[in-house]
This record gives sequence, C-alpha cells and structure tokens, in this order.
Amino acid sequence: MKEVCGIIFDCDGVLFESRQANLAYYNDVLDHFGESPVAADDEPRAHLCHTAASPEVFAALLGPARVARALDYAASLSYRQYIPLMLPEPGVIEALQTLSERMPLAVATNRGTSMHEILVHFGLTQYFKAVVTSRDVARPKPHPDMLELAACRLGLDKEKLLFVGDSDLDAAAAGRAGIRFVGYKGSLQGAPTLCSHAELVAFSAAPSGGI
Repeated sequence: MKEVCGIIFDCDGVLFESRQANLAYYNDVLDHFGESPVAADDEPRAHLCHTAASPEVFAALLGPARVARALDYAASLSYRQYIPLMLPEPGVIEALQTLSERMPLAVATNRGTSMHEILVHFGLTQYFKAVVTSRDVARPKPHPDMLELAACRLGLDKEKLLFVGDSDLDAAAAGRAGIRFVGYKGSLQGAPTLCSHAELVAFSAAPSGGI
C-alpha cells in the first residue's frame, strides 16, 4: 500500500461542526417559501441539509418545481451571517498546521460559494493547495468528479491520496474515484474510522497510511 502523500478533507462534519449553521440557512429559505423548518431532531432531513448539495436539498424539501427559485433566493442570502454558528472541530487547526508542512491538502465539499468565505473567516486558507466545491464540477458527491478534480489540482496520483469524510456520500465518492477513504467520527460500515484530528496526523504518518 502506497504512503499517503496528500489529504482531501470534506468540510461539514470533518473540518467544522456546522449543523446549526446549515439548518439556519436552509430554514431561512424554507421560511421564504412558507414551509415549516427542519428540526434538529428530524434526523433524515437534518442529515440531508448537512451533507447534500443545495439543488438536492431543495428538490427534497421543496419539490423539483421550486428548485430554481430556491437557488435564486438562496443566492441572495449572504452566508456570512451563518458562519459564526460554525465551530472548528477540536484540534483541526493544529492538525492542518502539521499536515500542511508534510504534504499538500485539499477540500472537496458539496458546499458552493460559501467555502471560500468560511476558510477566510477562520484563517485556514493557507493550509489548502486546492479547494473544490459543487460549483466546480458537473456532479456533486456521491459522484467522483470532485475528488478527481482535487487530485488533478494537487498533482498527485489518486492512489497516493486519502479522503477524510463523515457520510455515505463521501465514502461512495471515494470508492468511485479510487481514492482511499477514512471516516471521521462516524460509524460508516466497512471504512476505517478516526475519532480525532490528532489521530489523523498519526494515521497519515504511518508507512502505509495506516491502512
């Protein structure tokens, strides 16, 4: 097994705890259309808001006929108002500092334009050589497009990369892209799981990438 020479991170649930921010954002859109909000304990719909790209979220919550109008309205909202509701995962800044000195790092997220604002707000931009969002590809995760583009931008063969995610969408995208995958704080069946970013630092330094 080849050593890990680069790491790709999902955003939500891996770099940040962002469920509160995501629900606030999508609930503001739902309110605009006169729909009831998604409750935090409504696990299937809350999970959708946390992992899927906006077109898929709006199709599920508002119906396909209103997706275009929902996207237009969402584009009028500044995500900056929701960023203070996001919390960096424990130890993530220290891990990024260490890992970025060893190897190139990337983000691959189903988020759109908000990703760049988030990295700037938290002072993390300098740690990532590549940032790939749903706006950069034809198909979001679980399709492999995002990870394939990240690999290209990092200039590394896919077998030398590790993707860190927390959802079935992430695991599926990695499998389809042929990139090694590790779950973060999850219980994804069939995937190695890490409980902290400090553990990721040690994991990636192992001769075979810990796998």
